[in-house]
Amino acid sequence: MNDLSDRSGGAPKDDPEATDREKNRFSARALRYGRVGANVGGVAARMAGRRLFGLDSETEKEAAALAMALGGLKGPIMKVAQLLATIPDALPPEYAEALGKLQSHAPPMGRGFVKRRMAAELGPGWESKFASFEYEAAASASLGQVHRAVAHDGRDLAVKLQYPDMRSAVEADLVQLGMLFSVHRRMRPAVETSEVLKELSERLREELDYRREAGMTRLYGEIFSSDARVRVPEVLPALSTDRVLTMTWLEGRKLLDYKDSSLEDRNAIAQAMFRAWWYPFSHYGVIHGDPHLGNYTVFEDGAGRAAGINLLDYGCMRTFAPKFIQGVIDLYNGLLRDDRTLVVHAYETWGFAGLSNELIDILNIWARFIYGPMLDDRVRTIADDVDPGMYGRREAFQVHQALRDKGPVTIPREFVFMDRAAIGLGGVFLHLNAALNFHDLFDEAIAGVDVGTVTQRQSEAFSLAGVPLPGADASETVS
Repeated sequence: MNDLSDRSGGAPKDDPEATDREKNRFSARALRYGRVGANVGGVAARMAGRRLFGLDSETEKEAAALAMALGGLKGPIMKVAQLLATIPDALPPEYAEALGKLQSHAPPMGRGFVKRRMAAELGPGWESKFASFEYEAAASASLGQVHRAVAHDGRDLAVKLQYPDMRSAVEADLVQLGMLFSVHRRMRPAVETSEVLKELSERLREELDYRREAGMTRLYGEIFSSDARVRVPEVLPALSTDRVLTMTWLEGRKLLDYKDSSLEDRNAIAQAMFRAWWYPFSHYGVIHGDPHLGNYTVFEDGAGRAAGINLLDYGCMRTFAPKFIQGVIDLYNGLLRDDRTLVVHAYETWGFAGLSNELIDILNIWARFIYGPMLDDRVRTIADDVDPGMYGRREAFQVHQALRDKGPVTIPREFVFMDRAAIGLGGVFLHLNAALNFHDLFDEAIAGVDVGTVTQRQSEAFSLAGVPLPGADASETVS
């Protein structure tokens, strides 16, 4: 699927979309349909057929087959599958469990791809722009791979290269995802997935824009400029394009290397993680939407003790209007004080509609799971004796069962990545087995936060970083 050499004839030279060799093209989409469609479409057809003829579902077998097929593919379908596993009843439970086990890595592409990608983005003399460049990938994931390099000023660099034809892959995979959703929609689901699909589509398209990711990196660099616990890479604009992103390399160890470290070290890492996620959300209306283990490394102090985290990837980000942040705080306070009126107001602020008393009670099951550690004013782990892979499964099952009779409920778009990030962050705390007073940490994160101050702070910071405000067109930046 490497079409970097494909050229569009007759396009005006001043039209970047017309001369873009990797825009959303039918030929590339057709190839992707062939690779993914047989798997997703075949499963969807079997689901629909067995439903039509009143046969028992074989979802466990089908889910395992689908997970095996998707696990070998680069591209967005694997990332989407993992995210769906965290949303109660977005897919049948057997699918959620199987897809949740997929790992966000794929075999890297070779030297030929690297040379073509770098020459296409930085010009034929691209190698002279680095003091050195390693052709062997240091890391690979679903949408791209990272290479180590050294700048002429001696700084170690991380160069992120996007895989070929990812725009076409995104559009093709979203069509396949829509097919799976449409079949599931006919099977009395508890969750209406139309808004989920819209949210996934928008976020995945954003993730392909490395210039947007560069802006988000600058934004987080500004947010944490004076915080010793969270380090953010610096972007090198002269060596970055739409599909190549060059940043300073942050040295650190894998987070799981500290699973058997002292509780003091594990708690220090967990505190930095909590700060890295909740502070940008509460004060600036932005979250890191993909907190899996590969997006963090741990740096140490001079004594070899864990001192904080390197936050490495800024592709999967979600921004929020200040009123949504207030809704999150209102829900926390409503649950804490058992103030049902405030709880309902928070849900309505988020965008939930048609809230009956029964539906509110059901939503509160999930809310108390997400907020649970922060409502409990004591030192504790996130969830004692729970396997990281099963975190939230019991609550998801309860929600699923309760909504089958009352649903389907339409999930507001903003909820999708908020939920994903909260589940992912909780999973990290489970891996670390950290024991903290999460209630105190959250109170610290939201202290002094109100709609007016967040609005002003967000506007100023986003403008400085060149990031669009929530609701602004993706092509616009604040000026």
